[in-house]
Amino acid sequence: MASAGESPTNSPQSNPFSTRFIQPGAISYLFPANVNAAQLVERLAKNGWWGEITGPHGSGKSTLLASLVPQLILARKQPLQVTLHNGERSLAQHGETLARADARTIVIVDGYEQLWSWNRWRLRRFCRRRQAGLIVTSHASTGLPPLYACAVDRQTAAEILKRLLPAESPVGQADLDHALAANGQNLRDALFELYDLYEQRQAK
Repeated sequence: MASAGESPTNSPQSNPFSTRFIQPGAISYLFPANVNAAQLVERLAKNGWWGEITGPHGSGKSTLLASLVPQLILARKQPLQVTLHNGERSLAQHGETLARADARTIVIVDGYEQLWSWNRWRLRRFCRRRQAGLIVTSHASTGLPPLYACAVDRQTAAEILKRLLPAESPVGQADLDHALAANGQNLRDALFELYDLYEQRQAK
């Protein structure tokens, strides 16, 4: 959410829930104490560089992917990332990216569950033929080797809030708890809701 070079606390007048502070990669994924990105890449290598990241909407799947990319590069793998948007059932628009796939690369598909079953099968066959790795994110298992299951708990959400907020803030933990409950524990949507709340209270 906030990178080392740009933090909401550096700009007290800016909204700490702005997209630039909460988008995937702006803040590192918060792993539990016994897990880290390097370990996941080791697990991925043991699975032939294939794996799936699962979790509900807004649970941090895209943020986790962003945290894995530097470790993949250290492992001498070139990530080829594709992000699917609502209603995108095929990879037709991503042919230029996929054309670069070979044994040195890892194809990363964020939103894999959106593809039609036939197109999932075609992607898996394509990666096998190119000897490329494959990492996907999905709301539920799609049959690839499990890599990590994302979930939002209160402690993790509280730590993210702590990292985002300046010393003096018109919103706090109780507001986040309410936003999470109202958005089905979708942390991304909860933070978007706090953006509006922050604006309202700052204006008073």
